[in-house]
Amino acid sequence: MVAAVRARTAGSGACRHASGRVTGRTRRVRGAAGHRQGCEVRWVERERVPAVEVRNLYVAYHHRPVLRGVRLSCPPGVLAAFVGPNGAGKSTLFKAVLGLVKPASGSVRVFGEPVERQRQRIAYVPQRELIDWDFPATVLDVVMMGRVPRLGWLRRPGRRDREKVLEALEQVGMAEHAHRPLAALSGGQQQRVFIARALAQEPDLLLLDEPYAGVDAATQDAIHDLLTRLRREGKTILVVDHDLSSVHRYDLVALLNGRLIAFGPPSEVFTPENLRQTYGGRLTFLERAEQRTVIVP
Repeated sequence: MVAAVRARTAGSGACRHASGRVTGRTRRVRGAAGHRQGCEVRWVERERVPAVEVRNLYVAYHHRPVLRGVRLSCPPGVLAAFVGPNGAGKSTLFKAVLGLVKPASGSVRVFGEPVERQRQRIAYVPQRELIDWDFPATVLDVVMMGRVPRLGWLRRPGRRDREKVLEALEQVGMAEHAHRPLAALSGGQQQRVFIARALAQEPDLLLLDEPYAGVDAATQDAIHDLLTRLRREGKTILVVDHDLSSVHRYDLVALLNGRLIAFGPPSEVFTPENLRQTYGGRLTFLERAEQRTVIVP
């Protein structure tokens, strides 16, 4: 939490520096025998490294801008929603965080490092429409794929890998279906399996692209409860969500429409002006005791 960043020995004029925010406090330190050494120490409180830091990000497809100048710093251990109209760049931003698209300019850092150095710490649940649900594999096989970033393609799964896979299935309530074919499951069950695959990777950062799409209300609630529990365990969770009436359940909300309109707590971000900039047109607001519901025409 606190570390020395400058020490100057009397007579030498030499200083040692380390990164951090200077608090301005100084003290004199004594040697082992209690003699004053003439060494002044300045202390700093180290700032928490962001889980995701996006710096002036520009991304284009076929010379058509998709993201323009996005700057965002997401702290660790939060549950954050990314919302905006279709084509706003939400999925593209996630792909940039995953290192799957190359930006025209700007950068993304994950836990203070370039993405390529942190791949084992990042797991991803793609949109349902991008998954081949008829792939001939059992639930256990699919979730075991989540161990590949830690195993590599050539190493065989061991006891720990099997334990982590079963643990992930337990977390999503799908352990009893471990040996069933993926194609035999309902849409909600399939979504849980792919979340389990991500959890089997043991990530610190979890990205989910529209995890609530195409599943029933009970499954939506179960997924949200799971994500909330994972957040309490210290994981950072980023979600693309189209349901504006549910954003109050998140710690932070990002409004996107080609650029970042706003990012922060829902109570601060979810304003008529920000939403008009994001969605355009006329919006209808319904006030409730603990939340504001927005109807987008």
